[in-house]
Amino acid sequence: MSNALKNLASAAALGLGCTVALAAPGYALDKVSYGTNWLAQAEHGGFYQAVADGTYTKHGLDVTIVQGGPNAANSALLISGKIDFYMGGPQGELSAVEQGIPLVDVAAIFQKDPQVLIAHPDAGVETFEDLAKLKTLFLGKDGYLTYFEWMKANYKGFKDEQYKPYNFNPGPFLADKESGQQGYLTSEPYEIQKQTGWEPKVFLLADNGYSPYSTMITTTQSMIDTKSDVVQRFIDASIEGWYNYLYGDNTKANALIKKDNPEMTDGQIAYSIAKMKEYGIVESGEALDKGIGCITDEHYKKFFAEMVGIKVLKADTDYTKAYTTKYVCKGVGMALKK
Repeated sequence: MSNALKNLASAAALGLGCTVALAAPGYALDKVSYGTNWLAQAEHGGFYQAVADGTYTKHGLDVTIVQGGPNAANSALLISGKIDFYMGGPQGELSAVEQGIPLVDVAAIFQKDPQVLIAHPDAGVETFEDLAKLKTLFLGKDGYLTYFEWMKANYKGFKDEQYKPYNFNPGPFLADKESGQQGYLTSEPYEIQKQTGWEPKVFLLADNGYSPYSTMITTTQSMIDTKSDVVQRFIDASIEGWYNYLYGDNTKANALIKKDNPEMTDGQIAYSIAKMKEYGIVESGEALDKGIGCITDEHYKKFFAEMVGIKVLKADTDYTKAYTTKYVCKGVGMALKK
């Protein structure tokens, strides 16, 4: 499957129908691009929705979604000015601040990071703390250096000897009942159940104290300084797209997702949407009252303190440069929820 960057503009035009005609004659749309962090999936659904149903056009935008993937470098494209927005995450932006790179989170689509740990259903693991009893935890390198350090600092029993590299193959986990594995709430549990017929135990790190936002809208300080109105319109339209994707007719958006990522299935999409709703990935905390995308100083500061506590970030880092709250928490799109 090709991981080349793809332009959705032509596909989007097919789905806009008469919506395009709503733009005033001679009104030039602002062209912007948004780079995702992986191959197209339901976790990107609101952005595809806003393309498919004309929401971006309604806000005066011509949006290209630049698909991520294993060989993509969308974060680098943002830094170099080749794209306007990126699906970042707080740790990346905080690290950028330490390096003097002016990246800024302007909206948090996921109030909870969907990172999970998975265990066998008959391994005696009933609580998050019970994961410490397992002989092995298959983790990616980034997870080992971040949330596993956080786990060791905040829970008893977790130790480095449990760690084995996770190579995105569930085989070693499936073969060893005394092991656990990292995953994404909306992905690996579905695939494991599909392959084995049994439902794994799933523990969401966010529900056990690990607090990063996820699926951000990240941009550059230059974009904020020179095109703040475009930033606001892209955020507002994306938020409306997410409400419509979760609670409206998302057929056209899912068609665009499958066009970009032909391996994506209807079953996986339906599972992902259900889990995002069940666990409050998009709507929880402040987002329940102030709308999807909400960022607060308190939440961001809490995660920064967690990263300082495990020595991933320096205590004197000016973490406030990594985000702004001025574009969100305004209740945009909440009336669309059905």
